[in-house]
Amino acid sequence: MAKSTKSTPADGRNGAAQLPSVIVTSYNLEARDEDGFVGDKARRGAIFEHLEELRAAFRETGEDPIDKPSDELKKKDLDAILAGDDAEAAALVHSAIEKYAEALASVVRRFCRFKAWSAVERIVVGGGFRQSRVGELAIGRAGIILRTEQHPVELVPIRHDPDEAGLLGNAHIAPKWMFEAFDSLVAVDIGGSNIRAGIVELRQTKAIDLSKAKVATFELWRHADDTTNRDEAVERLGEMIRSQIEAAEKAALKVAPFIGIGCPGIIQPDGSIDRGAQNLPGNWESSRFNLIDSVRETVPTIGEHETMVTMHNDAVIQGLSEMPFMQDVKNWGVVTIGTGLGNASYENRAKSSKRS
Repeated sequence: MAKSTKSTPADGRNGAAQLPSVIVTSYNLEARDEDGFVGDKARRGAIFEHLEELRAAFRETGEDPIDKPSDELKKKDLDAILAGDDAEAAALVHSAIEKYAEALASVVRRFCRFKAWSAVERIVVGGGFRQSRVGELAIGRAGIILRTEQHPVELVPIRHDPDEAGLLGNAHIAPKWMFEAFDSLVAVDIGGSNIRAGIVELRQTKAIDLSKAKVATFELWRHADDTTNRDEAVERLGEMIRSQIEAAEKAALKVAPFIGIGCPGIIQPDGSIDRGAQNLPGNWESSRFNLIDSVRETVPTIGEHETMVTMHNDAVIQGLSEMPFMQDVKNWGVVTIGTGLGNASYENRAKSSKRS
């Protein structure tokens, strides 16, 4: 099993390497080069940095066709430029996409040098960046770069909306016995900018492998826009969970006494966070704080049963949403492009039939 630079996935109930359908062979890899963390080159903000470099050079020889400062641009602004009539502005954005794609391809090459990634055949790309046209083009271009180099890995965009993928993956960490009496579960996705809580409807009568599972309802809170601290964030999360459970019960769903949580960082067996949660409000890595215990305290029961809470790394969870569709390969991975670059690799536990 490959290691991150300081830790390996834990073998406990939280942050477990052995999951019902896959082995998590690595996550939260922290590869470095002379410039620092390799993953930072492919975080969401990197494309705006590339664009500003291009614009700065452009301004030295002519007029900048983009009016808005680069640090005020959003993904939707870049999408609008690509779809607009200003060919010069669109060409600048395409040039930034090319630079970003080269960086993403270089990150994939670096990850594939790790033992756990050396056998990876397909990489799913998720995260908020994938929701934009500029993100889709960058991911597609990075895949073409790798293919033209005859690199033996396929790059594909995540099929679910990233807002939902980080919730759906929790169905694949839940114990199988829960599926016998319940048709839905509570899922939480904690990220550097947003916190989501929702209800995943399993829909096992449509597909036993959970490929037809869907998010019945969810609430999103963009904590990055608010001035808040860790305790307030946990309290708000508890309110969101209770609201989702109430809505599910009104919709006649049988909610399992289970809450699955995806959270940044190295997740220890006891539910503490070793490191990697620096983008969350307050100190989530304190030895005096345990997110599992805090959530269980705020939601002690669901229905007539005591609540079971299980947590894993957020990239691991998002990648697991693709698990039913990865059965034609044995080893696969995920990178999630957001505030940072999340990553995980997997080995399917069931024997896979290889692609022809």
